[in-house]
Amino acid sequence: MLKFCSLYSGSSGNCLFVSSNNTKVLIDCGTSCKKICEGLASIDSSIEDIDAILVTHEHIDHIQSIGTVSKKFNIPVYANSETWNAMKKQKEKISTNNIKYFNNDEDFLLNDLTIHPFSIPHDAINPCGFNIHNGKRKLSIATDIGHMDNKIFNKLENSSFILLEANYDLEILKVSKYPFHLKQRIAGPNGHLSNETAGKTISALMKKDLKQVVLGHLSKENNFPELAYQTVAEQLIENNADINTISLSVASRYEPGKIINI
Repeated sequence: MLKFCSLYSGSSGNCLFVSSNNTKVLIDCGTSCKKICEGLASIDSSIEDIDAILVTHEHIDHIQSIGTVSKKFNIPVYANSETWNAMKKQKEKISTNNIKYFNNDEDFLLNDLTIHPFSIPHDAINPCGFNIHNGKRKLSIATDIGHMDNKIFNKLENSSFILLEANYDLEILKVSKYPFHLKQRIAGPNGHLSNETAGKTISALMKKDLKQVVLGHLSKENNFPELAYQTVAEQLIENNADINTISLSVASRYEPGKIINI
């Protein structure tokens, strides 16, 4: 069995927890070591039980405490070579034995988990999402995505569960206080995924056995949880998807969510 919990998700910091019968991993450590330890304790887990940390990309809201957590608790950290090169300050804190490499679009094993990192369009050096397999169960992590295309969609197919980005509402973004160049970045092909695009993606994936979705990485300034949920739900209805056959929720920026069994 796979279990998932979003400890923290948003533009102010990201850390996700995934476990199987034999393995516990964190995906990103984008908030403080203290908060991560507190978050794990709140779901009756412990940082000392974590087997590995997987890194999606080098932006600070994903790697803030990776070096500290790895050093303090002797945890291996997995990232691709380009990402390692882009987070040198964090790398300096980590022992050589705990610096692990993977290649995007190539499987690797962590005990009873098969991890498949897949490339995504974002303005980082070599960002990725993750498919995580345990037996016939598959969950996917896909945030910081500038646009959805067939290649990414194919990676998400046949997932029972997805944490999918719903970063912004386009109308709120248009009138926000952000400078124009930042608005262009967010809504551009290497920025973030909108609520509407998330909804359309989920609608299509429901035809490919998707049963559970958590919307994540919401912008504090250009979105809010109720709107993200409502927009996605409206897209499901508009695309003739049966909203009663899927579990849909929104990850909190400030506190751990419920443990989801997959």
